[in-house]
Amino acid sequence: MVRHRRGRRLRRTSILLLFSVACAALGYTIGMAQGGFRFSTVLQTRESLRSELDTVRQNYMETQQSLINLERGRSIDEQALTRARRAIADLETEISDLKADLTFYRNIMAPSEVSDGLQVDRLQLRASRQDGGYGFRLVLTQVGDNTSYISGVVAVNIIGARRGEKEVIALRDLSDDVDDLGVKFRFRFFQDIEGHLRVPDDFEPLEVQVVAQAQGRKSSQAERTFEWAQLTEN
Repeated sequence: MVRHRRGRRLRRTSILLLFSVACAALGYTIGMAQGGFRFSTVLQTRESLRSELDTVRQNYMETQQSLINLERGRSIDEQALTRARRAIADLETEISDLKADLTFYRNIMAPSEVSDGLQVDRLQLRASRQDGGYGFRLVLTQVGDNTSYISGVVAVNIIGARRGEKEVIALRDLSDDVDDLGVKFRFRFFQDIEGHLRVPDDFEPLEVQVVAQAQGRKSSQAERTFEWAQLTEN
């Protein structure tokens, strides 16, 4: 009876051992399959992310290039606009000068529209960048009878203030191009008197007074006052 029980125990032990080994083998196989699945999924995810990253980089580069192109295009447009504005300004200045010249010659040749005789037509000042002075151009005209010459002298005075006091300075004292108080002139139709002047730093110019005196048979006087601010506003 004792031997019979020992055999049964041995068989049970063997069966349990075989079952345990089989379960362990099955569990190992399942674990390996699941682990391989997870590893494969990680690889796929990594590849997908890498592809998305490459796409984002490509889009970024294309966007950056588009931005550069837009900036270049805007810069070119701004330059073209600036050139167009300058061209328009030059044309407007040219048209204005042509109109002024037309009026100038019309006034000379059409005495019925303006006063006859000696005229102070215009005074122009252009700022100089070299010494802070001004280039000046004074134009005298003879309207009406242009068959003979008219001659005389013209005086130019700058009226202003120095240290709160009114002061009048002759053009001779501000310009090396003028030697006398009165500049001589002689012409039939018109005459330009040009030169350069420089105003003292402590002197504030307000007006420019021009007095032209014709002598001889056509004796007459023409006087005109110009505002300094209007002469230098351009």
